[in-house]
Amino acid sequence: MDSVSITKGVRASNERCLILDEGPTVIIGDLHLGYERALEGEGIYLPRLNTGSIRDSLNRIIFRYEPKRIVLLGDIKHDFARAPFECRLEVTKVIRMLSDAAEVVVIKGNHDNFLQNILSDIGIDVLDHTDIAGFRLEHGHSDSGVRPVIIGHEHPSVRISGAMSGSVKLQCFLYSEDDGVLVIPPFSPFSAGTDVAGPDGFMSGACRNADMDKAKVYGVSDIGIIALGLLGDLKDTEL
Repeated sequence: MDSVSITKGVRASNERCLILDEGPTVIIGDLHLGYERALEGEGIYLPRLNTGSIRDSLNRIIFRYEPKRIVLLGDIKHDFARAPFECRLEVTKVIRMLSDAAEVVVIKGNHDNFLQNILSDIGIDVLDHTDIAGFRLEHGHSDSGVRPVIIGHEHPSVRISGAMSGSVKLQCFLYSEDDGVLVIPPFSPFSAGTDVAGPDGFMSGACRNADMDKAKVYGVSDIGIIALGLLGDLKDTEL
């Protein structure tokens, strides 16, 4: 299915975004605009696909869900440093496109140094967090301690081994109902994700302070959202 209810008034979409009934509101995390430009600075050259793919996906979301509000949940740009002109242009084009369709709320992520300088020209303030429909919305690199909370930052995915050989890695949503922590996957197609069922653990304080083994996992796949059960059980799951 294209979307699935996670909790009352909240749906996870196969477009790697969260939909709140209030508004409706679309929540999107970790765009990492300017990814290819940042890699070129390290001598790695990739086709300029990230921004074009993101724009196409955002247009589909706007058409499908007709949101009144769109929340960008941090790491809108990729490079930590002061954004060069090309990166500034990518960011402003995407934000202007969204602003033509809905109210845009921008949350600051750990990659978003100088983002306020970029967005000041189009009259948008960058916030540390916002509160919608009883949820605290923040990027996740810093934990406000408010619950329930919706965060990005983790780039969560799960790797599920096949019965014979090989494995498949799926970006995913995580929802720890008892702890009030909901994690969304990255929106950038270049963000393969961190295997949260593996040994490396979590980056965010919200997840480190929660019993994420009891979190429900919703995988994003070509055939739709797949309810995969509890994260703790996936460590021994075969597909």
